[in-house]
Amino acid sequence: MHHYTAEIDWHRGDAVFTDNRYPRRHRISFDGGAELLASSSPLVVRAPLSDPAGADPEELFVASLSSCHMLWFLSIAAGRGYCVDHYADAAEGVMDRNADGKLAMTVVTLRPQVRFSGAPLPDAAAFAEMHHEAHAECFIANSVRTELRCEPVLLTGPDA
Repeated sequence: MHHYTAEIDWHRGDAVFTDNRYPRRHRISFDGGAELLASSSPLVVRAPLSDPAGADPEELFVASLSSCHMLWFLSIAAGRGYCVDHYADAAEGVMDRNADGKLAMTVVTLRPQVRFSGAPLPDAAAFAEMHHEAHAECFIANSVRTELRCEPVLLTGPDA
């Protein structure tokens, strides 16, 4: 069993608070020392009470799924002898009502684009299989009920 931590630090400042007009901006600190500016989504709470520069929980949810998938994919590709030069993902989450009528992140779609070099190069079947395995192994994907889709793009040719 492993434990992971994140520390949240928020201050009211001079806001009244009980009028619900308090700042949502806060800082998240991780156990390795990384810090992140965070806030509620400006789609949920309008600026200036939300800080659009901060990462919101919904974005962090999508990012954690994308990051976990990528890390598994890279490990699997390396284990199979493929050299990955670049991996980029334009992941997207959809907030909608779930079966219980609650707002939830109902679908997350990953759109990884992966560029390989050298030999061997994976064919389309091997590429798809590595993404399928990455999805099956991803700790975060295994922890949520959200439908997770992966629409990978295999890039060929020199880096443009």
